[in-house]
Amino acid sequence: MPDSVSRRSFLQYGVAAAAGPFLVESRPAPRPPRPPLPKPLQTPFDLEESTIAQLQDAMRSGARTSRSICAAYLARIAALDPKLHAVLETNPDALAIADRLDGERKAGHLRGPLHGIPVLVKDNIATGDKMMTTAGSLALAGVTPPRDAPVVARLRAAGAVILGKTNLSEWANIRSSRSSSGWSARGGQCGNPYALDRNPCGSSSGTGAAISANFAAAGVGTETDGSIVCPSSACSLVGVKPTVGLIDGAGIIPIAHSQDTAGPLTRTVRDAAILLNVLAGPDPRDPATLPLKRPPDYTKFLDENGLKGARIGVPSDPSDPANDFYYRSISPRAHAAIGEVIATLEAQGATIVRANIPTEGWIGGPGTEMAILNRNPESRTKYEPARRSVVFVYELKHDLNTYLRDWLTGTQMHTMADIIAFNAAHAEKALRFGQDIFVAAEATRGDLSELEYKSARAMDLRASRALGLDIYMDKYRLDAVLFSVVAAYYVSVAVL
Repeated sequence: MPDSVSRRSFLQYGVAAAAGPFLVESRPAPRPPRPPLPKPLQTPFDLEESTIAQLQDAMRSGARTSRSICAAYLARIAALDPKLHAVLETNPDALAIADRLDGERKAGHLRGPLHGIPVLVKDNIATGDKMMTTAGSLALAGVTPPRDAPVVARLRAAGAVILGKTNLSEWANIRSSRSSSGWSARGGQCGNPYALDRNPCGSSSGTGAAISANFAAAGVGTETDGSIVCPSSACSLVGVKPTVGLIDGAGIIPIAHSQDTAGPLTRTVRDAAILLNVLAGPDPRDPATLPLKRPPDYTKFLDENGLKGARIGVPSDPSDPANDFYYRSISPRAHAAIGEVIATLEAQGATIVRANIPTEGWIGGPGTEMAILNRNPESRTKYEPARRSVVFVYELKHDLNTYLRDWLTGTQMHTMADIIAFNAAHAEKALRFGQDIFVAAEATRGDLSELEYKSARAMDLRASRALGLDIYMDKYRLDAVLFSVVAAYYVSVAVL
């Protein structure tokens, strides 16, 4: 962003201060009606870039209350979100909840580190309140789950106010080929706060855009393949995709249980650690959560000198350009940005190790992808085959049908087949970009018994572990690996 344009001036007035590379592929769609947001309060917004600790200090001193903080964020959403399309709906009970939490504070009872702190969650995470959980789909419009997802229950237990639900790539961008990040039939196209004509990248677009625009203190997104780290990078946030199983995945509208997870999107590393403290926890009903070790407090590992002696891999070897898979296609400006990041890491005491990830790792292995006919009416490659992960396609039907069975009541949408039929019957409003991946997933048995699925899953694990990232990190004794998230000007450090 140019020095002459502050983050404050852009976010307050909607000026496109910086252009990123995340062009929306398709034309914008009209945004459907949604519940009205509160009228803006006639007071200036004074919480810009506030951290969780700063908000807690303000409530502790009596300078602010949870109610006043939530009201200020709600007013900001009402004033600015009509341009951004980041928030699908706000919690009609948010201020009443904040009042109760203020009363508990006065009585000396604090629930946890998020007591009174407003948090936004992605609209594929079930909330057992008056808000809908739809994954952005009109097929689930009006549906309110009977209970909170475990991650939401943990947030409430820690004292958070669930302020609202954020827009996303509909069905986390697994419905069709070549759709636009941040678009849903329910919410329209979400914009990037730094350039409103660009999308924020990744299916957690609404959460990333909302937190970057200071619509809440922190947010929760989900990721299967880049949907936390990419919007975090594009919106100048800190995003964490935890190891699958660190956070309970029940009650989250799925793509693939073997790779889905929720995670924090915040403005600072400390806030991400605070949120991760709350979100991470085992669940006896979810075997994936049981074997993982969780420290009692992630903030204890925050160290301003933590990069001293760290070994960071950069999978870009000038002596082997044919194998330079992760860096060869990015622009000269992106290379320059990465160079600046590397110089900063070295200045902080890190050792940069330039070595490529083994070819076998990034190829993935035979039988891990399948061809799906691209039927997206707006795609430049319509009627050409699109390659998709076998594991994603097979797990999609199995996992979505399980969610619809266990987490929804009062709806006619009981199976993926019902969703497909609804979309086809309401194609004009509900079926922009098509639903070719849904159709391919529906053609599977839905019980994960097929040999193709089992083989692809085994090959994926072998490629990523024995042939890929695990052996790469072990061989070079790495603490982290630096990637460019996309062919862009944004860079993310993936700490593994």
